[in-house]
Amino acid sequence: MDQGERLLHSSSFGTAAAAYAEHRPDYARAAADWALERAPGPRVLDLGAGTGKLTAALVALGADVIAVEPDPAMLAELRRSLPAVRALSGRAEEIPLPDASVDAVLAGNAMHWFDMAVAGPEIARVLAPGGVLAGLWNVVDDHVEWVAGLAQVSGSAAIGPRDTPTGWRAETAGMHLPKTGEAARFGSPEQAGFPHGQRRTADSLVATLATRAGMLVMPERERAAVLDRIRAFLASRPETAHGEFTLPMLTSVLRVRRL
Repeated sequence: MDQGERLLHSSSFGTAAAAYAEHRPDYARAAADWALERAPGPRVLDLGAGTGKLTAALVALGADVIAVEPDPAMLAELRRSLPAVRALSGRAEEIPLPDASVDAVLAGNAMHWFDMAVAGPEIARVLAPGGVLAGLWNVVDDHVEWVAGLAQVSGSAAIGPRDTPTGWRAETAGMHLPKTGEAARFGSPEQAGFPHGQRRTADSLVATLATRAGMLVMPERERAAVLDRIRAFLASRPETAHGEFTLPMLTSVLRVRRL
């Protein structure tokens, strides 16, 4: 994805901020624990915080959280749902915090939108020595037969390569920060996955997939056709045709440490 496409996709979520807040899953607690286990202190920046899905998990863990989000509609949802959290307008490429002011920088389903050539040194700047950068992604577990079928039917706009465990590992393996001098030196990246799930109905799963960036930027007629195809698939499967079910997922984590 080139710079223009990344900007278009990353700026699409504000149009669906309320739906994003309602339908997107939270993150496995074990994943957040692992992301933070090497942090030298409790000060955590949730970067690209969206509507606060990861922010809420970090607050529950007892972290001292600051949230930074560029989209005004997403930021408004975050402030509404988590009024006690300090929430600032800002971008990964221009973080509105002082040098060495946080012990960890976490990003929930957001790091792939960052321009790391610029964001890398900025993240290193705000991290204390020994601080941790971690990206968390919720991916569907396509080792489960019906989930693999769903991924195939949905197409890459709804469930892309990064949205399955194998694809996620491949796409994030090189996503550690560039070593561009003393200010942006990070160690070797580590990857881990933690079991997770989300209770859904067919309708709410369709609503969830409709909040994916690829779907939000799709022409309306094409988008409706994809969602209809997903509905038909879910109606055809015994696991998903009647009432609530659990969507099998993993919260996958990429972690690096500032040297």
